[in-house]
Amino acid sequence: MRFAIGDTDFLLDGEPHRILSGAIHYFRVHPDLWADRIRKAKLMGLNTIETYVAWNAHAPSPGSFSFEGGLDLGRFLDLIAAEGMHAIVRPGPYICAEWTNGGLPYWLFADGSVGVRRDEPGFLAAVSSYLQALAPVLVPRQIDHGGPIVLVQVENEYGAYGSDPVYLSKLEEMHRAIGLTVPFTSVDQPMGTMLEDGSLPSLHKTGSFGSRSASRLERLRQAQPTGPLMCSEFWDGWFDSWGEHHHTTPAAASASDLDDLLAAGGSVNIYMFHGGTNFGFTNGANDKGVYRPIATSYDYDAPLDEAGRPTAKFHAFRAVIECYAPVPPLPESMQPGGSGRLEQYAYSSGLEARVVPAADLAVRLDRVASLRSLLPALASWSAHDTPPTFDALGAASGFVVYRSEIALPSGGVLTVGTEVRDRAIVAVDGIVVGVLEREHHDRAITLPPVAGTLELLVEDQGRVDYGTRIGEPKGLIGGVAVDGVPIARWTAAPLSLDPIAPAALEVLASVNPSDGDVLAGPTFAAGSFDLDLGAVDDRAPSLDRYLSLDGFRKGVAWVNGFCLGRYWSRGPQQTLAIPGPVLREGRNELVVLELHAAASRTACLLLEPSLGHTEA
Repeated sequence: MRFAIGDTDFLLDGEPHRILSGAIHYFRVHPDLWADRIRKAKLMGLNTIETYVAWNAHAPSPGSFSFEGGLDLGRFLDLIAAEGMHAIVRPGPYICAEWTNGGLPYWLFADGSVGVRRDEPGFLAAVSSYLQALAPVLVPRQIDHGGPIVLVQVENEYGAYGSDPVYLSKLEEMHRAIGLTVPFTSVDQPMGTMLEDGSLPSLHKTGSFGSRSASRLERLRQAQPTGPLMCSEFWDGWFDSWGEHHHTTPAAASASDLDDLLAAGGSVNIYMFHGGTNFGFTNGANDKGVYRPIATSYDYDAPLDEAGRPTAKFHAFRAVIECYAPVPPLPESMQPGGSGRLEQYAYSSGLEARVVPAADLAVRLDRVASLRSLLPALASWSAHDTPPTFDALGAASGFVVYRSEIALPSGGVLTVGTEVRDRAIVAVDGIVVGVLEREHHDRAITLPPVAGTLELLVEDQGRVDYGTRIGEPKGLIGGVAVDGVPIARWTAAPLSLDPIAPAALEVLASVNPSDGDVLAGPTFAAGSFDLDLGAVDDRAPSLDRYLSLDGFRKGVAWVNGFCLGRYWSRGPQQTLAIPGPVLREGRNELVVLELHAAASRTACLLLEPSLGHTEA
């Protein structure tokens, strides 16, 4: 088959074709649930699935590249093909996506000599290697090779960042050089000169917007007089940041804008069809004068919620699409007003719905061990004259512990030279004296009279994913001093938390249960719980649960060794998603790292999420 760009339409084997696409990021969804999410996109009437490729997820360190497990992009694309759908792939190299560092590997910028998103030899050489690693996955899966890929995007909203046609031309050449032959696209907001600045005549321009479809398409047509109109990011919701409200958009309003887009003859990629979750330490951040880390949930108020269940927006969008294209029938349990919000679905040769019995469940965390006591199992120390950055230590994300010996008979004031990136818990001889937060622009804290070990537990809360601060290092930037005198002779250690070190889990398993109703952090707390999942079909995902940590303040949680991500009492989200495939029949293990204090040692596994208050 052939896919091409005509004067007015996309052409599939020479015939006009409208793209009805939805975004699913394979790296935000448990791989055992990919087929389920893809199938539901088809049931809403979509014919295409779009995904970014997260370079830094595939290449966590220099010289490494993985397509295993949840990073098996080839398998994800094959599942799309198995549903008879097409694929749009957006390999970046920069993706934004509210993903840490916008998808760019931290190690790329560790020595400060490599440019960011520009015509610079070091950056382009790394991009070339990245694309060559992707070639065996992408090239044979193009539509003219019998695969599902019909479009590939070059860069991502570049017009909002810069205007460098030489850089874009070299990127385009690199994509072609690895054997990609399908049409190439660009995407930018139809505002100002972004469409012109972020593209080339050889790249088909598409727009990104979520409202005022008619005027946005008119601006797109001004920038590109011929060719099919497409919104390749139709924003149907928005992401959440810690400390803000949960973003939602009215289903009727979004459906109306979608209707306007399709009525004008446009093609669409709904961003997001299914958002998923920023598991582990993968969330990004924004910094436009104030640093704002992205929340763990990436529900996005999408047609399919975080657990893969159809929402009101699913049915509203499906009703619109039905006016322009045929849609498959829905199973009875997925009809509006049905019981589908408490069900998961499995698909084999036909369409089968399976209800997994479940109930809310309380879990007591009765095994407690301080972070300090577990450091031998989590940390490998190195010596330094000044506090090293995360990047210099080879730490992409998470936590680093910094230590130095001090003697302050009269106390003093500790200062960080430039910036804390992003949050430091300051302790002396194991006693916490305060917190330095990047969001508050904190750089100084009073220390008591002491002679002992100064310890700073520094958390990377998410690398900036948008704007000029992409690629910046993490840690204690600019050195540390007390009363203006620099502290020398440090030891530092990244903590092995994603995945959590098996040795740490072994220690926690051997801790004797204890009484008590509170936790004093930083500390680990663990507990066991049993599940009866009923008759489970191996092909079927079990029902997702949601972890509620009411009374806890801030930290990280794991179930059966799988890192669910960060929790924070400032919200908006009040629960962490637990993918059904992570849970198992019988005994399960929950581990929590509480950084501050908890008024409870009881967690709850709920059937329904709580994503927090909305603006309304």
